[in-house]
Order: sequence, then structure tokens, then C-alpha cells
Amino acid sequence: MSIWEVILAFVVVVLMLVALLANVLVLMCFLYSADIRKQVPGLFILNLTFCNLLMTVSNMPLTLAGIIYKSQPGGDQICHIVGFLETFLTTNSMLSMAALSIDRWIAVVFPLSYHSKMRYRDAALILSYTWLHSVSFPIVAASLSWVGFHHLYASCTLYNKRPEDRTQFVIFTGVFHTLSFLLSLIVLCFTYLKVLKVARFHCKRIDVITMQTLVLLVDIHPSVRERCLEEQKRRRQRATKKISTFIGTFILCFAPYVITRLVELSSVVHINSHWGIISKCLAYSKVVSDPFVYSLLRHQYKKTWKDIINKILKRSSINSSALMSESHNRNTLQLNE
Repeated sequence: MSIWEVILAFVVVVLMLVALLANVLVLMCFLYSADIRKQVPGLFILNLTFCNLLMTVSNMPLTLAGIIYKSQPGGDQICHIVGFLETFLTTNSMLSMAALSIDRWIAVVFPLSYHSKMRYRDAALILSYTWLHSVSFPIVAASLSWVGFHHLYASCTLYNKRPEDRTQFVIFTGVFHTLSFLLSLIVLCFTYLKVLKVARFHCKRIDVITMQTLVLLVDIHPSVRERCLEEQKRRRQRATKKISTFIGTFILCFAPYVITRLVELSSVVHINSHWGIISKCLAYSKVVSDPFVYSLLRHQYKKTWKDIINKILKRSSINSSALMSESHNRNTLQLNE
């Protein structure tokens, strides 16, 4: 193994461990908190977490084995199953992010009618479409034998070995990425930019009220005035940062891999194998970032996972104190004897 391959293998191992811990923690928060389970977006987050966990335990280990051994890990049947899952899970996670953005758009732009427009039944219908949309492409690819081990990405993924099917495979790949990556990106941009517009409008209204209040309060201390202006600035930036994170992580993680897949279809451009694996690792990094971007850094989830950790630590401390007292009693009895 070259130094590049060692670094890439190490990166995949780190991504696997962090993704597993973070997504399991999200799942624990969902099971632990009744308030999170009551919320409609919780269904989309649960579906996204399911996709991320399955990707972590099925696709990442085989990519790691592909980097180490530079060949297909396992038999053809295992590779076909993992390649099928990779196509399905990637599309499903992209559409889940789009569904979350639609939920936020309805909640912010139509707050009074949110509960009538986005019910559990509506969320279940959206998820049903997401699953049908996601499973259709790998079914077509598997039926045409377009799933296999791709050395460029060291992964079991969409791959055409037959030169006579090249034109059909190019069309299929283009349609697949248009209706997964591009469609999700358009939905994310449309919905979150609408949310940002509403957020900025509300910020302007609050800013006007704040400035009017500061003008009326002539005797206010300069430090209080300064704090109000700083909070006003932070409020203006908060929504922009959040929406930039949602759209930015999506583009940063998926765009290099999707562009590489499309460029690869051209026989003119040669793609370095290290770049192919790097682009795959960037796509895997979305599995790591999703729990933090959509769940763990939010106030409700943060409170829940802190409660879980405190509960575990308290239980372990109670058990350790019980063991210590039991050992102390035994020592006392032995001394008395």
C-alpha cells in the first residue's frame, strides 16, 4: 500500500466510527424522547438516520477492503447487493434532505396552516414516494447487470462492464443523477431561500422595533445598547449560517462524486484513482455530517442526548459505588472472622 492508500484507508475508518456513533446517538434520542417522536420532521430524520446507518455498516467496510486489497471484496453476489444498497441509500438520503427542507419551508412560510398541511399521514406519503423513487433506479441497474466493483472508487456501485451498453448506461447515469442529486439540490435551494427571505423580513421588523426602543430609552447604559446591537447582528446572521450549512454540506459532499461520475462517462478525460476514492470519501462524509447538521446540534436533541449521557453516567456511578460498598462489607466480615 502506498502512503496515499494508507491515508485514505485511515480516513474511511474514522468516517465509519464517527458516523456509527453519531447516527446511533440520533436513534437513541428518537427512542428516548416522546417530544421528538411527536414531531413530523422526526420521521424524515429517522429515515435519514436509517439510511446513514445502513450505509455505514454495509458500504463503508467494503470500500475499506477495496482500498486495502485493491480488488473486489467478497463474491459477485455480495457486491451486487452492496451496490444495490449504495444506489438506493444515497438517493433515499438525498430525497430525505429535500423532504426536511419542504417541511421547514411550510413551517416558516405557512406557520398558521402547518399542522393541517404537514401531518403524519402527509409525511408517510412523502416517505413512500421517497422509497419508491429511490428503489426504482437500483432495480433497473441490477436487472441490466450495471452493478459491480468499480476500481476507480474501490466500491461496489453502478458499473457497466459491457462496451455495447455504453450509450444506454450513459443515458441511465445522466437521468439517475438528474432525478436524485439535481432534483434534491433544486428543492433545497428553492425552499431554504424562501425560508431565508421570510427570516430576513422578520429580522428587519425586529430591528426596527429595537432601534425605536433604543431611541426612546435615552438614559440606557451604553453597554446595554451595545449588547442589543450585537444581538441584532447575530440574529441577522443566524438564519444565513444555518441555511448555508444545509445547502453547503450537500453540495460539498455530493457534488465532487456526482461530477466525477459524469466526467468518467467521457472516454477523453482520465481520472486519477486517488481522486475517485477521495470523491467517494466526500460522499461518505455526508453520513457523518447529517446527524450534527439536522439533529444533534439542535436544542431539543442536545438536551436529550445530554440527559441520556447523564443517565448512563449516573447509573454507572451508582453501580460502582454499590460494588465498592459490597467489597468493603466483605473486607469487614473477613477482619471480624
